[in-house]
Amino acid sequence: MTLLLADITLTYPDGDGRLTALDRVGLEVPAGGLTAVVGPSGSGKSSLLAVAATLVTPDSGRVLVAGTDATGLSRADAAELRRRAIGIVFQQPNLLPSLTALEQLQVMAHLDGRRPREVRSRARDLLAEVGLADQAHRRPHQLSGGQRQRVNIARALMNEPKVLLVDEPTSALDHERGAEVLELIGGLTREWGTATVLVTHDRGQLGFADRVVEMVDGSLGSADLRGGVC
Repeated sequence: MTLLLADITLTYPDGDGRLTALDRVGLEVPAGGLTAVVGPSGSGKSSLLAVAATLVTPDSGRVLVAGTDATGLSRADAAELRRRAIGIVFQQPNLLPSLTALEQLQVMAHLDGRRPREVRSRARDLLAEVGLADQAHRRPHQLSGGQRQRVNIARALMNEPKVLLVDEPTSALDHERGAEVLELIGGLTREWGTATVLVTHDRGQLGFADRVVEMVDGSLGSADLRGGVC
């Protein structure tokens, strides 16, 4: 498995006690597989992504990313693991307004110390993969919402991650463009062989996923999209 969360428990301070965000959660996602996580706001979906991204250390359990046990890593080592093995597609693209689409991707790889010519070639290839080859020199304000999200996805793939974590990628898009983005993520997952976890509220367009799970009160179960958890 490229991503493994084993018996993860995460709590936060809550007055005199603690609030359980994740309750003994287990999740396995293989290379080239896409798991969609659905559930209401406050159910623990964002906490799940934060733990998988090594941004938050759980109270207990293990996180394995591409064969590396991330449990107990120092901040520096966790940051290095993220840079090397994890791509994150944030809910809002948060593109740098002064940079072109091509430059948004190049910045990611420059942080990893790669050669400029190699970086530029990969950035162009990825923009072509997400259907934006002709938009490479446009800045964010010149792109549509769907195009900005495609740049966001390409940027997350720039350093060839083994794990791709996607947070509500369609929240700011209309139905048609949202469907296009979800289909794109599914295709790229299989093409690039990433282990992908996608959090979404959009239950109506999950045919692209290999597996759908539902999070309720910090626990995971198989989702019956007609209603409820199996």
